[in-house]
Amino acid sequence: MLNSRLHITPTWLFRNGNGELLDPIIFALLEGIHDTGKLTQAAQKADISYRHAWNLLTRGEQFFGMPMVLMRKGHGTRLSQLGEQLLWSEQRLRARLEPQLDSMASELNHQLQQLLEGAHPVLRLHASHGYAVALLADLPGELNLRYCNPQEALSALNRGDCDLASFHLPTFPPLAKRVLAVYQALLAGQDLRVIRFVTRRQGLILRAATRKHVHGLADLTRPEIRFINRDEHSGTRVLFNLLLEEHQIDKAQIANGAQEEFTHTAVAAYVAAGMADVGFGVEAAAAQFGLEFISLATEHYLLVCHETQLRQHNVRQLLQAMTSDEFLADIDKLAGYAPDKCGEICTFDELLKDSSG
Repeated sequence: MLNSRLHITPTWLFRNGNGELLDPIIFALLEGIHDTGKLTQAAQKADISYRHAWNLLTRGEQFFGMPMVLMRKGHGTRLSQLGEQLLWSEQRLRARLEPQLDSMASELNHQLQQLLEGAHPVLRLHASHGYAVALLADLPGELNLRYCNPQEALSALNRGDCDLASFHLPTFPPLAKRVLAVYQALLAGQDLRVIRFVTRRQGLILRAATRKHVHGLADLTRPEIRFINRDEHSGTRVLFNLLLEEHQIDKAQIANGAQEEFTHTAVAAYVAAGMADVGFGVEAAAAQFGLEFISLATEHYLLVCHETQLRQHNVRQLLQAMTSDEFLADIDKLAGYAPDKCGEICTFDELLKDSSG
C-alpha cells in the first residue's frame, strides 16, 4: 500500500494585469482573522510570521485597491466587506468542488497503487457525500470512494460497478417506508444486505441572527426568508420533500426553493456567506461554519451490498475496522453523528423492525 496518498485541493489564483500573483495563503490568514479577531493569532494559524502577514494584507490592499481588513487600536482586527466576500467565496468553492476532487483523488490513488504493487482487489464504494463516510478512506485496506447520489450508487451496485453503496433512511419507520418506496425499483429483486454504520441528524441550518425568526419548516414559506436547497437528486432532497408533505407545506411556497447546492458543506457555506438565510442539511455542516441548527429528522446512514459480497476479504476487513474503538471515537467527534451498531449485518425489514422497537 502507498505510504502516502494523493490529495487534490482547489486553489484561487488572483493575477493582475501585470501578471503578478497574490499568494493564496491569504485565505488562511483571512480565515484566522475571522475566527480570532487578532492578526498575531491569525498569522500563527496560517503558519506564517507576523511580518509576512502584515505584508500580505498591505499587498492585498494594493492589489484590489481597497483594504481586506479593518484595524482599530484596542478593538483587534476584523475583515472588511471585501475580506469577508473573498473568504466566503473561497470556502464556497471548496465546499462545492471537494467531493468531486476527493472522488478523483481516490481513483488516481487506486491507479497508482495498481501500478506500484500490481493488480489486487480494491473495495469500491459509491456513496452520498458525508462527514462519517469520508472517515472510511483512512481505515486499513484500499478503498476507492466515489461520491454520487443514492440512485446512482444503487444503480452502480446493481450493475456490478461497485461493491458497496451508501443509503440513508430515517429512523422513524413510517417515514423510512416512504423513502424506500422512492427507490423501490432499484431495491426490488436484489439479494441485498444492510451494513449498519451511523446515525446523523438533518435539519435547518441558519445563522444566529436568523434563529429568532425561524423555528421550523413553516417559516420557510415567509417571502423574506431566503432558502438554499439541496440538489433534486440527492437523498437529502428526498427527505426534505417528504418532511414538507408531512407538514402539509407546498414546496412552491418556499422562496428560492429552486436554488440548489450539491453538498451539505456547500449549503452551510452559502448560509454562512449571507447569501441565504436558511438551508437544509446535516448538523455537522452547521457546526463546521459555526451556524445554528434545528433538528428535524434522524437518519440511519447505511452501507448496502449483495449478500455474496459479504464473503469478500476486503469487505470483512472493512467490517472489522469499523468496530475499532479508535474509529468509533472519531465518529463521536462529528456533530450530530453517532455510531449505529457499526458493522452489524441485517436486512431492511430487520432494520425497520429494530427501529420500531
